[in-house]
Amino acid sequence: MCRWLAYSGSPILLEELLYKPVHSLIDQSQHSRMGVETTNGDGFGVGWYGLDEAPSLPGTRRSDEPVLFRGVGPAWGDQNLRELARSTSSGLFLAHIRASTGTPVQQSNCHPFRHGRWLWVHNGAIRDFSVLKRDLVMAVDPELYPFMAGSTDSEVMFFLALTFGLHEDTIGAVERMAGFVEAVGRAHGVDEPLQMTVATTDGERLWGFRYSSIGQSRTLYVSTALSTLRQMYPDNPVFSELDDETRIVVSEPLGDLKGAWNPVPESSFGIVEAGDDTLGRFQPREP
Repeated sequence: MCRWLAYSGSPILLEELLYKPVHSLIDQSQHSRMGVETTNGDGFGVGWYGLDEAPSLPGTRRSDEPVLFRGVGPAWGDQNLRELARSTSSGLFLAHIRASTGTPVQQSNCHPFRHGRWLWVHNGAIRDFSVLKRDLVMAVDPELYPFMAGSTDSEVMFFLALTFGLHEDTIGAVERMAGFVEAVGRAHGVDEPLQMTVATTDGERLWGFRYSSIGQSRTLYVSTALSTLRQMYPDNPVFSELDDETRIVVSEPLGDLKGAWNPVPESSFGIVEAGDDTLGRFQPREP
């Protein structure tokens, strides 16, 4: 499958999560401990929101459209990614390392996928996608269809969610996408077709989803609240530099610090936003 991470909080250099942790995303591209595959070398990508002003100035806001950098080679060997990561900072970004489930290794198939302000990353698969693909793609809004550039199930899921109202009702749109995939699967005799952990963002809020038709979803973790981590580790300088709104959502933990990572429950969604975050039950429904 794949590995991904989503970060929201104080602006940091991308390398702080992509390269520096003991089990960073780049380390996971070769040594995944919880994925289906140990190696995730079929491309990579990072999408981030820049800042319209210097982060220290009042009134700073994230730029409207996120920036993408994607490559088809293994993330661990891409020097351009390393250079970019040590010189680019953001307060909201998604990163992904890919292990193909059958579709070609090409840039348009690398995550994150982008449409307008929205970014989307996915780990998992639609079972027998080649059988279901036509019916799924034909349900995409005709006005959105021209923006689909790749051939993956992940991108089709994103554009179905957009079709079902991602902008207005994010949770409901992803639930309708999942319900539709399962309904199409049943119509074609494909049992338990959907396996997914997903992160999506509009540049202001971050949503995470963990669900599978079989009820045994891929791993997903969220970082412990910074206020709690400061109490647990008062001498850790990293925690003192980040604000209380900082959260990280990951396919697997970036390190082994006790109490720093919490498993996201089966069949659930989470919202990371200013103020209190939200955790709720994910329930697919047919659109």
